Amino acid sequence: MIHRLVELGIALSSERNHDRLMEMILLEAKTIYNADGGTLYLVTDDETGLSFQIMRNDTLNIAMGGTTGKKIPFPPVPLYRDDQSKNMNNVASAVYHQAMASNIPDAYEAEEFDFSGTKKFDETTGYRSKSFLTVPMINTEREVIGVLQLINARSLRGDTIAFDASMQPMIEALTSQAAVALENQLLIQQQRMLWNSLIEMIAASIDDKSPYTGGHCQRVPEITKLLAKAACENEEGIFAGFDLNEDQWYELHVAAWLHDCGKVTTPEYVVDKASKLETIYNRIHEIRTRFEVLRRDAEIACLKRKLAGEDPDTCDRDFEFECARLNEEYAFVATANVGGEFMDDEDIERLHQIGAQTWIRHFHKDLGLSPPEAMRVEKEPPPPPPAVEPLLGDLPEHKVGNYNTGELYNLSIRRGTLTAEEREKINDHIVVTIKMLEQLPFPKKMKRVPEYAGGHHEKMDGTGYPRGLKKSDMSIPARIMAIADIFEALTAADRPYKKAKTISESLKIMKFMCQDQHIDPDLFDLFLRTGVWKQYAEEFLDPSQIDPVNIEDYLPAESLLTARKAAE
Repeated sequence: MIHRLVELGIALSSERNHDRLMEMILLEAKTIYNADGGTLYLVTDDETGLSFQIMRNDTLNIAMGGTTGKKIPFPPVPLYRDDQSKNMNNVASAVYHQAMASNIPDAYEAEEFDFSGTKKFDETTGYRSKSFLTVPMINTEREVIGVLQLINARSLRGDTIAFDASMQPMIEALTSQAAVALENQLLIQQQRMLWNSLIEMIAASIDDKSPYTGGHCQRVPEITKLLAKAACENEEGIFAGFDLNEDQWYELHVAAWLHDCGKVTTPEYVVDKASKLETIYNRIHEIRTRFEVLRRDAEIACLKRKLAGEDPDTCDRDFEFECARLNEEYAFVATANVGGEFMDDEDIERLHQIGAQTWIRHFHKDLGLSPPEAMRVEKEPPPPPPAVEPLLGDLPEHKVGNYNTGELYNLSIRRGTLTAEEREKINDHIVVTIKMLEQLPFPKKMKRVPEYAGGHHEKMDGTGYPRGLKKSDMSIPARIMAIADIFEALTAADRPYKKAKTISESLKIMKFMCQDQHIDPDLFDLFLRTGVWKQYAEEFLDPSQIDPVNIEDYLPAESLLTARKAAE
């Protein structure tokens, strides 16, 4: 028996499945005493009751809880009465409070505990509950974390007998081992719950940081898991033999949730930059005010000419012409600020021509500044008023750290709203992500989290960033995350620089990316054929985005599919 306990202790310590562990504890105790039935309780999270975890009864053919999938319909045994006094009537709760085992030869003759519920159960089922052995499960902190209860010990002939007191220390030793194993597992579960909450909190914080990327960090994992599941279920080509065990699934889960954690260092105004002149606010309002000043100057000039004796009609015509010119030029600048259309050389030259106009500043620029602004102005003091300044300027105060907020410099962005430095800063979030994750002491089974999370902007031809990896350098999970990130970004309805694309528009773009070897053709083919795109769309996209799709229009060319070649 001692040898068996040693073997059982080893088995208990190595079992990782919570339900199987509890079943192992109860079934082994039943075997030692040849008991007909038994129940395992655990203390509830609020420590007010004992919840049913596993129930077994051979005679009544009852098997509930644990791996059976059958829910136990009984409420927890209360540990306290309504007046908060200890519940000592129930044998299980009394054993919890006393932290001592209870061995009852016959429940019908016991006077110290209330077995009315047991008797009622017997009347209903025709069963006879007789002998009870109830043992506390005490952890290393001498806390009772659960209770093990055996019912009706049986002799070799099958008769119900009392539980042998001489064997009781064996059961108590078993429950002690079980309590330690269960405590360790519960601690691991609690640590994982804490870790999961932490990574989801980080992801949610990044999404909440910007109203334009809200939900991205939470939606990418959904696509990642759908496509990874499809890859595991596929047995063709590069997917033959590809599978993820429980640890690898969790590794991918963590990587997907943390794939953009580096964005915590990206300035909000860069992430949220919806127009070219936007920093903390959209500076088009300053420029509009300058145009208003020029219009006011034109009106004053018109009135002065009239007072000087010039022809009023000529003055009015000149003023109206000037107003029309200023309106048209401001409309051009304002349109350029939106960043919706490509700026060619001719447009940029016109911006400079408009910007070369001057206006007169009559107030000091070095008043009312924050300390950092004042330090910048001290290096290159602006000319005192009255000072002639360009309508659109790239001035010394526009150089802030690595950023250039110059008005002409930003308005001349050819496509989109980001300057080269801002785009580099956004791209840098991958480098920061990898750096952050590589600093974490991941256990051996999670060592690939930085690789998976840091590879979603790499391209199959090696032109991606930050490491310029090629397809052969990347694992399947890392390539899966690249597709998940792109599809979520294309279909997202909360980006400042574009409208949400329909499914067909998104798949068309991804087809071109596939042809250009930017995404994995095999995985994109799987993404289409297994309907991962559709599963995600039906759950997360607005119905207006889900237009008719014929996947044959978007499938990669056969020549691109290594999966096809391998299968032939």
